[in-house]
Amino acid sequence: MKIIIPLAGFGSRLRPHTFSKPKPLMNVAGTPVIGHVLNMFNDVEVEEFIFVTGYMGDQIQEHIKKTYPNTNTRFLEQKQLDGQSPAILLAKEHVTGPMLIGFADTIVETDLTKINTATDEAIAWVKHVKDPRRFGVVVRDSNGYVTQIIEKPESMENNLAVVGFYYLRDSQMLMSAIEQQINNNTQTKGEYYLADAMQILLDQGLQMQANEVEVWKDCGKPESLLETNKHLLEHGHDNSAQLQVDGSVIVPPVNIHVDAKITNSVIGPHATIGADCTITSSIISDSIIEQGTQIVDTVLTQSLIGSYTNVKGQSSTLNVGDQSEIGFE
Repeated sequence: MKIIIPLAGFGSRLRPHTFSKPKPLMNVAGTPVIGHVLNMFNDVEVEEFIFVTGYMGDQIQEHIKKTYPNTNTRFLEQKQLDGQSPAILLAKEHVTGPMLIGFADTIVETDLTKINTATDEAIAWVKHVKDPRRFGVVVRDSNGYVTQIIEKPESMENNLAVVGFYYLRDSQMLMSAIEQQINNNTQTKGEYYLADAMQILLDQGLQMQANEVEVWKDCGKPESLLETNKHLLEHGHDNSAQLQVDGSVIVPPVNIHVDAKITNSVIGPHATIGADCTITSSIISDSIIEQGTQIVDTVLTQSLIGSYTNVKGQSSTLNVGDQSEIGFE
């Protein structure tokens, strides 16, 4: 089976960080977002990962090839960012048989090994959410099969959201539906969404199961990135037991890179500190500090601090991109 991962977008909701790095390379609990996504498939029989890149795609390709040298990968470029469906269609000549589609800002916890022996025509992974208007939602019949997928609904009536994972036994069937979608100019709010292509297949009689996931974490906004960081630190990514930090207090769970220097500070809970950071006389909790950053005499919480940034003084919450300098008198 092949897995298609679209990651061409600008990541505009994560600016200023995504002015200098693509969203999939944002650090969460000590690992880039794309690393957590790929780790979800460790027990899945994968023939090839197909990455559809666009914005800062060279950074993504360089990272994946360096970090996963033994993984079979292919990189395609989406030059015109006109939606999810055209991104998937780029892989038409490279897929036959079953495939899985997973979006690069989505981390789920569920048993994906079932895909290895799946007999269903199609599967959509879903979860109940409080506000479904940002997502695609599914409508199911009495047998549990999906009858309708509604992208970004205006009402709150149906809150069973698609988490950004689809499985199809016949990949070319979806490619044909996407071509039909584009030919008919079927768009939602000015974009070609994958949900509309899936609806074409459902109208043609496709039987799609809806599998509910236990955990779904989004990495598309600062607040959701910090919430994902918190969850991951609480579930297996805390390295406080391996740390040796003298003269400072570490409050688990945290993920602090071995090359970070912590002096006279309190770190945690729910703090991620990147490589080559220097933290002096500061208190940091519920925050992500990217590599190479220096923080002195500062109190931070609920903050995202980019790489190679200097922060000095007192604050409570900051969202600062790479190579910045922030001072408080």
